[in-house]
Order: sequence, then structure tokens, then C-alpha cells
Amino acid sequence: MKRVIFLAIAVIASSCLTAQMPAEDDAQRYLLQDSVLIKTTYGITLSAIIVRPKDVSIPQPAVLAFTIYADSNNLRQAKTGAAYGYASVLALARGKGLSPDEVVPYEAEVQDVNAVIDWIIQQPWSNGQVGMYGGSYNGFAAWAATKHLHPALKTIVPYVAAIPGQGVPMENNVFINANYGWAFYVSNNKYLDDKVYRDPKRWNTLSRTWYASGVPYRKIDSIDGTPNPWLQRWLQHPAFDKYWQDMIPYGPDFAHINIPVLSITGYYDDGQISALQYVQEHYKYNKNAEHYLIIGPYDHFGAQVGGAPVLREYKVDSVALISTRNITFEWMDYILKNGKKPILLKDKINFEVMGANQWRHAPSLETMSNDTLMLYLTNSRLGNYYQLSAKKPAHRGYLTQTINFADTQTANNTDYYPYPIIKQQLQDSSGLYFITEPFDQPVSVNGTFAGSLIASINKKDMDIGVTFYELMPDGRYFHLSYFLGRASYAKDKTVRQLLTPGEITTIPFDRTRLVSRQLSKGSRLLVVLNINRNPFAQVNYGTGKDVSDESIQDAGAPLQVQWYNDSFIRVPVWK
Repeated sequence: MKRVIFLAIAVIASSCLTAQMPAEDDAQRYLLQDSVLIKTTYGITLSAIIVRPKDVSIPQPAVLAFTIYADSNNLRQAKTGAAYGYASVLALARGKGLSPDEVVPYEAEVQDVNAVIDWIIQQPWSNGQVGMYGGSYNGFAAWAATKHLHPALKTIVPYVAAIPGQGVPMENNVFINANYGWAFYVSNNKYLDDKVYRDPKRWNTLSRTWYASGVPYRKIDSIDGTPNPWLQRWLQHPAFDKYWQDMIPYGPDFAHINIPVLSITGYYDDGQISALQYVQEHYKYNKNAEHYLIIGPYDHFGAQVGGAPVLREYKVDSVALISTRNITFEWMDYILKNGKKPILLKDKINFEVMGANQWRHAPSLETMSNDTLMLYLTNSRLGNYYQLSAKKPAHRGYLTQTINFADTQTANNTDYYPYPIIKQQLQDSSGLYFITEPFDQPVSVNGTFAGSLIASINKKDMDIGVTFYELMPDGRYFHLSYFLGRASYAKDKTVRQLLTPGEITTIPFDRTRLVSRQLSKGSRLLVVLNINRNPFAQVNYGTGKDVSDESIQDAGAPLQVQWYNDSFIRVPVWK
């Protein structure tokens, strides 16, 4: 399985945004300050680059990108906004660049970004209006600025925005290994430690060696041989508790975010569940939110530039290829300069339908679909699989799954990641497979899969994987979406609720990847249900202890799961 180490991609994407600009004499075009120090009222010093167009002599709006990715591309990134006629500010996170302070990923942006905005509006070239934009960590920083909304911040355009504690370094309360080396990358020095970070052999070997050893996850850095203090800090917070909540707008904080927002993400963005959570929470707490979404067949990198003709061996629809950069600054002109709204934004939710080669538009996430398929995970056979049926079984029954945690030579749920997007066959046979009858007409799946799993186990917890495919008429598997999560946090990400051994319980899930795909006549939906146990994430042995402290010594008797046939999924469709 390949998994993108996705937070670092923001650096590459920002570089690509500027690399497309024609080479011109910067001295003639721009006023440049590349070593600015911003001293805050609370004793922290931040480093920034300011680029302004020379042909603008009156105070003007500023665009701000706030990043932890300090490197040689920063100057080129800073020119992006200036090329579109703005005072462009690229500010580096605390401890990066010329900042003398300690690097603190995630923890300081709520305070530091607003300090930069305070500084900007005091400059003679500022007209008092600021817009923020950027991807991944930079998108997170834009949202962090809205927790205590600065009156000068008039809009944000976050791409593939991260939520610390919800997408990275853990997903639905399961710590994942994809970003293990990221803390070294951003905190080893004042810039970026590329030599350490871009060593896939080291990180792949670490994951597999740790898994085979059976040592607790909290000791994974002892396998690597280098202490990982930031990971250890994060492991102290397995729930989405106040530590994480303080980093972003949370709950009622969204009610006060009354500025226009344009979010951009992709169906195959690793961090999509974070990007969408911002959208969903904004509308939940602010019914009148002016929040637009663009989403299409992009991964974490692609959403930041507007897509690529081929994504993970899938030929992308031509209409899906857009320019994130142009749309961003059309939006900035719309909000900050009374320009026209980007033409793609025909409604609040703007999504490309894979396979139909068309954009559709809806006033809300819920209205992307006009029907819902309620499908039960039955214990009745349908060919080589179990039946995924629209009819609820007349009598309760169950399927049994057994997992031997003591056996580190095998693994479960290794095939859930969408690489490639279209597979000739599925390699992992460890899960339970459920399939529908063929569709008798084309149907579009538009939205987010959700459902409830009814189960009983002989332990106190388990980590679950659910993967969704279209089985096409030609026998290939088109990856649609997936879910990875911890059963004990299914009802509340902030509080762990252990399962009672032997007791039937309902495990809801809904933080799957949103997707839009036109299924052809003769296609079927295939759902793979499994326990997540592999080298790519924590192993939950089910004792009820903090999972980071469990080891193979806690494996005990094999996990026995009874999956009941009134378990169901809801599939949003457009008929």
C-alpha cells in the first residue's frame, strides 16, 4: 500500500503555483522585503517576506499565506499574490526562518496569525483588509486565524486544510504512520530537513519493523533509534480533547465566522475529512454562512494546483482540470476589490462528477443527492460475496470474523488506500465482502457514505476499516471511499466509550471521503468490512488500556467479532 505523506506537499504545491509565472525582472515589477521581522506584543518574533507590485502607489488589500514550510521557495511563493496586484505577505510559523523562537507545530497559529494581521494593517501600504489562502498546513493556519476572528480578515481560501487531531497525526482517533517523519521535517532546523524526511526506505522499514516487533506504539521511536518528542506529545491526547480543540475553531466558535470562505479539496485528498469538517461545522453553527466548496478528482497535491490529467493511473475527466491559483485570486478580487465571482461557483457546493465529465452545483452538501440507498450487510451469499441488500433481513443473524493479534506475519485491511484508483483485483482477502445486484440504469453516487455497524466482540475495543468500491461491468474495481476509525470513539471523538465484551452494540460511522461518481448500468457497489491491523497505524489489541501502551503481550485470545446482518450503510445517490 502506498500512502502520501501529505502535509509536506504544500511546499511543492506553492512552488508550482509560482513556477508558472513568466520570468521577468523582479526589480522592475516588485518592491521586495525578504527579511522582515515581526515582533509580537507577547514576546515572539516571526519571520516574513513582503512583495508588493511597484505600479500600485495607494494603500491596497493584502493577501497572507502563513506556513511552517520555510525553504528556498518562499520568495517565489510570496510573489504569487503580488503578481495578481496585491500586497503579498508570506509569514513563517514560530521558530522558522529568522525567528529565534522554538518551533511549535500547530499550537501557536491561533495567536501568531492574528499577530501578523495586526502588523499588516499598521503598514502604510495596507488599506486594512486582509485575505488568507493556502493549502494543507497553510489551510489549517487560515482556519486557526478564524477562532478569534480578526476584524481585518475579510476572507480565507483554504485548500485541503488539515485539522490537528482529526486528520493528522490521527484519523478518527487512530494514530497513523503516514506522517511519522513530518515532525522531524519541520522542527529539526529553521528550515526543512529534506534529507531526513525524504527517506522512504527508513520510514517504511520503521513501520514494518515496529509491527513485527509487537512493541507498544508509544515506543515506536525506540525502533527508529531517534526520539520523536512531538509524537510523544501528541500521544498524550488520544481523544479530540482541549489540546486539539484550542488549535482551530471548534463547536460554537463557527457561529462567529461571518466572512466569506472558499474551500477546495479532492475526492482523493488524504486530508479530505478535515477539509470537509470545516465546511460542515461552519454550516452547522452558522446557518447563514457564505461558504463555497470546490471538490473534484484531486489528491492532496492536485487540489492545490487544480488537478492532473492522470491521477493514480485514473484518467481524469477533462472538465475537472482547473486552475486553483486563478480561482483563488478571482475570489480575492470578488471579496476585496468588488470583482466578479469565479464562474465555477454557480452554487455553494461545486463538484465534478467522475465518469460524467461535468460539474454539478448544489446549495448544500445534503442536496448533492436526491435519494439515499439503505443497504444492509447481510449474511446471505451472493456469488463469491455476501449480499448488500436494500431489504432488511427478516431474521437477525451474523457473520463471525476472527483476528489473531499474536500473528504478526499476517495483517488486515491492507488494501483500503486508493492507489491505484482502479484496480484489476483486490489483494487483501482478510475482510468480509458485500455486494449489490447490478444496477439496471446509470446512477451517480454523490456525497458521503455513512452507516451503523451492529456488532459484539469478546474484547473492549477494535479499530474498523470500511472500503467502498464500484465493481464495474468489466470486472475492475473503482475505489470510491473509505473509513478508518476506533469503535470506542465512534459516538464521541472527545470521550472514549469502551465496548462491553459479549454485548451487542451499535457503531455509527460517517467521516468517510465524499465522492461523486457516475456508475454505469451493470455496475455494482462493493463494501469491504475489516479490522484495521497492519503496519500503517496503531494496533488496537482491545484491552481497554490506552492503545499506545498496548503490546503484543496484550494480544491474549483472538478477537472474535460477530457482525450482525442489520448493519447498514447509507449511500447518497442522484437518480
